[in-house]
Amino acid sequence: MAERTKLWHLESFNLFSNLSKEKMMELNSFISDQNVNRDEPIYFANEPSKTIFFLKTGRVKITKYLTDGSEKIIAIINPGEIFGEMAYLDEGQRTDYAVTVEPSLICAINKNDLASFIVKNPELNLRLTKLLGLKLRSFSERIEDLIFKDANQRVASFVLRYAEKNGKKIGDQIFVKPFLKHQNIGELTACSRQTVNYILTDLRNKGIIDFDRSRLVINKVDKLRAFIT
Repeated sequence: MAERTKLWHLESFNLFSNLSKEKMMELNSFISDQNVNRDEPIYFANEPSKTIFFLKTGRVKITKYLTDGSEKIIAIINPGEIFGEMAYLDEGQRTDYAVTVEPSLICAINKNDLASFIVKNPELNLRLTKLLGLKLRSFSERIEDLIFKDANQRVASFVLRYAEKNGKKIGDQIFVKPFLKHQNIGELTACSRQTVNYILTDLRNKGIIDFDRSRLVINKVDKLRAFIT
């Protein structure tokens, strides 16, 4: 039963979704999974970069800690996403921390085992390259936002991209559940929590979005997009 459950976990990742049952069983032998409680570290900065992770359930933040002890969130990882992927490209050490935001189920694979498996299944190389390219593009878009957009535009842009990536479109609306804390959004958009709250409340008063602690609804995608430009 446990093995069938693990296979189902692997099948839910786009990277592995089209593999045959035999290949999935082989991959399964390299994979370990673990339930991790909230606010627990997955890996630390400066440790050897040897493992790649896939998030099945929950959420994980990729973060850095500054010399003054403050925390800066780099990214939020949602179910179905890969993280720690620089291990596949770099022989060096981690430069950031991965910490659970909520209870999470995490699959892990040694980078050498994954590399060997990809050699035998070269179609995965293209998929992995595409996934890494999409992540790089996402980081590039965030950098452009930080340089060229004001606070209102940065928060609106982040909310729209987050909803389009993680939400479910029903009619003309996009539903996202769960939503992020305002503090997390602020750290990802270089805004204070108070500023994020003000901007989101303004968008709600305009009827463009609706939100509470557990969900986000974008009612008027076109108006939100227009708010950004």
